[in-house]
Amino acid sequence: MIGSSSTSATGVTRHHLPTDPVADPAAVVQGPHYRITVLTDGLLRLEYSPDDEFTDLASTFALRRRLPVPDFRVIEGDTHLEVVTDRLHLIYDLGPFSTSGLSVQVRGNVSSYHSVWRYGQSGTNLGGTARTLDNADGRIPLEEGVLSRDGFAVLDDSASLLFTEDGWVRPRRPDQDGRLDLYVFGYGRDYPGAITAFYEVSGYPPVLPRYALGNWWSRYHRYSADEYRALLDRFAAADVPFSVAVIDMDWHQVDIDPILGSGWTGYTWNRDLFPDPEAFLAELHRRGLRVTLNVHPADGIRAHEDVYARMARALGLDPESGRALAFDVTDPAFLRAYFDVAHRTREDEGVDFWWLDWQSGPYSRVAGIDPLWMLNHFHFLDSRRRRDGEPAERRPLTFSRYAGPGSHRYPVGFSGDTLVSWASLAFQPEFTATASNIGYGWWSHDIGGHMMGVKDDELTARWVQLGAFSPILRLHSGANPFATKEPWAFGPQTAAVMTDALRLRHRLLPYLHTMNHLAAEGRPLVRPVYWDHPENRAAYAVPQQFSFGTALLVAPVTTTRHRELGLAATPAWLPPGDWTDLTTGLRYHSPGPDGRRIVLHRGLDEYPVLAPAGAILPLDGAAEPANTPANPEHLHLVLVPGADGAFDLIEDDDTADAEPVLTPIRWEQATGRLTIGPAAAIPTRRRWSVSAVGLDGLGHATVRVDGAPVATAAATAPGLGRALPALVIDEVPATATVTVDLGADPRPAPTDVAARLFALLERAEIEYELKRDLHALLTASTPLAARISGLQALAVDRELESALSEVLLAG
Repeated sequence: MIGSSSTSATGVTRHHLPTDPVADPAAVVQGPHYRITVLTDGLLRLEYSPDDEFTDLASTFALRRRLPVPDFRVIEGDTHLEVVTDRLHLIYDLGPFSTSGLSVQVRGNVSSYHSVWRYGQSGTNLGGTARTLDNADGRIPLEEGVLSRDGFAVLDDSASLLFTEDGWVRPRRPDQDGRLDLYVFGYGRDYPGAITAFYEVSGYPPVLPRYALGNWWSRYHRYSADEYRALLDRFAAADVPFSVAVIDMDWHQVDIDPILGSGWTGYTWNRDLFPDPEAFLAELHRRGLRVTLNVHPADGIRAHEDVYARMARALGLDPESGRALAFDVTDPAFLRAYFDVAHRTREDEGVDFWWLDWQSGPYSRVAGIDPLWMLNHFHFLDSRRRRDGEPAERRPLTFSRYAGPGSHRYPVGFSGDTLVSWASLAFQPEFTATASNIGYGWWSHDIGGHMMGVKDDELTARWVQLGAFSPILRLHSGANPFATKEPWAFGPQTAAVMTDALRLRHRLLPYLHTMNHLAAEGRPLVRPVYWDHPENRAAYAVPQQFSFGTALLVAPVTTTRHRELGLAATPAWLPPGDWTDLTTGLRYHSPGPDGRRIVLHRGLDEYPVLAPAGAILPLDGAAEPANTPANPEHLHLVLVPGADGAFDLIEDDDTADAEPVLTPIRWEQATGRLTIGPAAAIPTRRRWSVSAVGLDGLGHATVRVDGAPVATAAATAPGLGRALPALVIDEVPATATVTVDLGADPRPAPTDVAARLFALLERAEIEYELKRDLHALLTASTPLAARISGLQALAVDRELESALSEVLLAG
């Protein structure tokens, strides 16, 4: 549980984070000027204080230091102290921390050698994330995470804010020169172990509201209520779903007297555009969307705002004075009024959460207090409150930039104003995955780019495809009438690709919400592939590639298509095993232990999303899902035969303290049996569709519900870019057990290599005679090696050779 209700002198902390910051004394080794806390067998807190004052308050990073005490030994000598755990060996000379006097050896878990951290060293850190991508055009420097190929990483917590006992904050003492507060992670290449330790100390991420996982519509545009409703009508007519409506800053008055401010900050509806805000928000809710409003709070509350008089009185000031109420994040009284008056007024009208667009730097009236961190923390906790007429407290949510370690507790992250460029697209998947190295798993990017650049249909299509496999899919555009992301603003092929991706995102919600729960247990949705393959060098060579939940591997397309082929090439690495691209049906065998490097070639309507043998992917069964991302009554299971598999579907009622309902789904390859359920009732009855990728059909399958045979129907179901034959089982009680028997050891049908080669050559803009010669050569009955060598001998274009080889070498 993220927050618990309480009251305090500040009033602002009525929702505060539970903390347990004082370590078990049995975990502490202390002497003159130093204190060492063994938090886990791979995580040490190292403190140094010239005046022997140490803090036991929680910090913005460290909420919980009272953890189970691991086994460790202390060896004390006249000049040195040693602390030894199963993972670490610390040696300390008892003096001020120095490179020669303080070291930690990582014991094992780092290939065949021991790694040693010495004070002041950073090693080959694998990176974390950054505060923003504002104005970035491609790769930017990243702050450090807690993972390293050297096996150690250091998080310096010496200057972070501290929580007081009533939940308020204070900076570290300004006279703390010489004080150090370091957290040394020594997990070797056990990357999930390091992140688990990080979360154990800093708190786990919350479960997001289910609606946050759907599509967000955002555009910096001067919408009116009528124009916005007309837009949603057109989306509905095109069967394009959205779950969140983002209203940028023009919802409030912006054209104000300069003496009152810049117009960027505002809390008063622009009644010319929104004459009846409550009715407008109610209409969006009726359509199944939640609403967030953009706010730039830096200018405070000025006299023209409709909340001004109440804000002034709440702060003990005379409203008649007209005095500006300066934004002061360090004043508990101001923050209390900020929430209870300025924001509660709009929330009571129907605003669901806030987009905090803080662009005014890390400084406040009190040195060491970052306004961004304060806004993220208190907005997030305040957003949990129960609204009038609602049965329970909401799952909290805010939307703001990253403010340093510990920010994972306050999702969702806004990565800033992205430039429209291929370089921006190319860096985005790496940036997203690497953020998990500091526990930050819920980035929301400007999908398609925010500003500058040129209109590029292919770029937009590829970006929206990536968005479907991003933590959050939020389309966005800048304040330019020509910059927009409606699918119909692009050519027919791009429009179709965008529409398919947006529908797919909502069909993925059963999978995404399950991963949402797993993320709250310490496994972010998007992760670098080296997390699961730390000893394989190839896993570090594909920074754009990422794991997407437990079942999928995504190799994003971030370059333009080859002109003659009409295909884009993307390098990938496949871990050992058998993999199927769910968007093309192509299968690849990746021999162990090193796996397989490959170049994948895809047309605009294809995107490399790979699943291992045994994968089970639950989808919403609706071909055209609705806006409201509820637990669907029709679930479509996509099964990849070839190995045993398991998936535990997690559903709930989406309130703050909801009890999850688990539906177990199991696949036995040897018997060819799929077993679904039983589960508690969410919903009470359900239709199931089952597809098995690569099998010719399922008409021969035997289906039983609680052991009794039942009739089924054949259908075609949308997969991930291509239709799949499906078996439909109607009206199954949630508490029943469904078994689907496909026959012993079912195997996918062989790839029709000749047909795939023909399709590839047909689209290629090359000489007709060359096409015929290539197809004859590559479909001949000669050994594969002879066909490959013959292809090389023809000395065709390198991209063409690579694309043809991919098909030949697929399974």
